[in-house]
Amino acid sequence: MKRTLLLISGFLILTSCNFETKKISSEEVLDQESKMLNWKEVDEYPAFEDCQQETELAQAKNCFERKVAENIYAYLAKQQPVVTESIDDTLYLYLEINKQGRPKIDSIVSIDTTLTNQLPRIKDWLYQSIDSLPKIYPASKRGIPVSTVFRMPVLIKAE
Repeated sequence: MKRTLLLISGFLILTSCNFETKKISSEEVLDQESKMLNWKEVDEYPAFEDCQQETELAQAKNCFERKVAENIYAYLAKQQPVVTESIDDTLYLYLEINKQGRPKIDSIVSIDTTLTNQLPRIKDWLYQSIDSLPKIYPASKRGIPVSTVFRMPVLIKAE
């Protein structure tokens, strides 16, 4: 009797539960997932060949920025400009690395007009220094190449 009662109650429990499944398309899953991702952060920063072994995100970013700065300063040092006043200024370079790894100056912001008066070709030199960068591997988010923009201070000193 107990066994029959247990069997009947088990049967009622199983048949009273209404399992409903809903098929979700891959587009809906992708849409939901992309809403949850923080697109302002990347999984991997852009990298030069020398920086690809860096596994920590902060170290990879520092390596990339250091290499860009070294290249800019080396290029500017080759120009050997002549100035009539001493210059000690910082300008800010907004550098975009696109999905293909190509660098492009988004904008250059200078604080002091003395800099542009003393070095009228400074912007040309900065563009040329960025054009001479070695191959860059783009940043990625979940294995997908993405564009990134960096704000880089460039200290200009001349006497």
